[in-house]
Amino acid sequence: MKKFLSFALSLFFIFTTAFSLASCSSDKGSAKKDSSKISVVTTIFPYYDFTRSIAGDKADIKLLLSPGSEPHSYEPSPSDIVAIENCDIFFYNGGESDEWVESVLESIDNKNMKVMRMMDYVDLLYEQSVDHDEHNHEHGELDEHEHGEEYDEHIWTSIRNAEKLSDAIYDELSACDLANKDFYAKNRDTYISKLQTLDSEISDIVNNAKRKTVVFGDRFPFLYFVTDYSLEYECAFPGCSSETEPSISTVTHMIDFTREHQVPVVFYLEFSNGKVAKLISEDSGAKTMRFSSCHNVTKDEFADGSSYISLMEQNANALKEALN
Repeated sequence: MKKFLSFALSLFFIFTTAFSLASCSSDKGSAKKDSSKISVVTTIFPYYDFTRSIAGDKADIKLLLSPGSEPHSYEPSPSDIVAIENCDIFFYNGGESDEWVESVLESIDNKNMKVMRMMDYVDLLYEQSVDHDEHNHEHGELDEHEHGEEYDEHIWTSIRNAEKLSDAIYDELSACDLANKDFYAKNRDTYISKLQTLDSEISDIVNNAKRKTVVFGDRFPFLYFVTDYSLEYECAFPGCSSETEPSISTVTHMIDFTREHQVPVVFYLEFSNGKVAKLISEDSGAKTMRFSSCHNVTKDEFADGSSYISLMEQNANALKEALN
């Protein structure tokens, strides 16, 4: 499949070069190119938001993943590939959701473009399995031999990682645009200060909480988040599993756990139908609340100016209720 994709992309590039590149200013999907600004393309919302917080109006920034779209089913459009071809800096995450990137990069010819794989800038954790038929495992414990070598790609869910990733973005913006280095540095410092304040706020919530376990009746892309604050967790699916229905034993275990520990809140993920969380809620009496991974935002959230920090602040409020 990878070879086929690479071949298809190569054919696409041959045919689109004559049409799209010759008139990229009329292509609504291309990065809006102002010769006085650097052009940046990002695959997902967190890196778009980090970049705009640091670059301000000094860069043209394009987000490939449309607001409201499910991140794991994204496929690049012809105009997306043209935007990547024309940009100065390309930020992508890496991992399973970005498997398409390597084939696209092989199909384009822009030797001046800087490519930044963000998973290279933080310490990675192994994605964990969930088996509620065996209750003797410890949630949150990392075991390479038990869980294999599949890294969890949701690195941005850690606010501390967000600081490192913002630093990496600043470094590349500054290297590409020395004239605005001081401007980027000032914005970077301001932004990281906000992240640190938010991190301290969540640490205080956890340190003063009645319980240390969160319950997710959904997929669980929050391994980095819970690791930061030494939280334990119960979830229906590991990572962003492609499974659509949990086993009966999993649902039964989560209902029993929620009842036994009088857990007040069961979380569901953005873009989820919340079906499993609702089922647990109905049988346990817990309420359901959204907990955002920030992987993407809805169209309304994007239009309203929602940011990584505003979404994490909402998560902080939800966490405070869930742990007390």
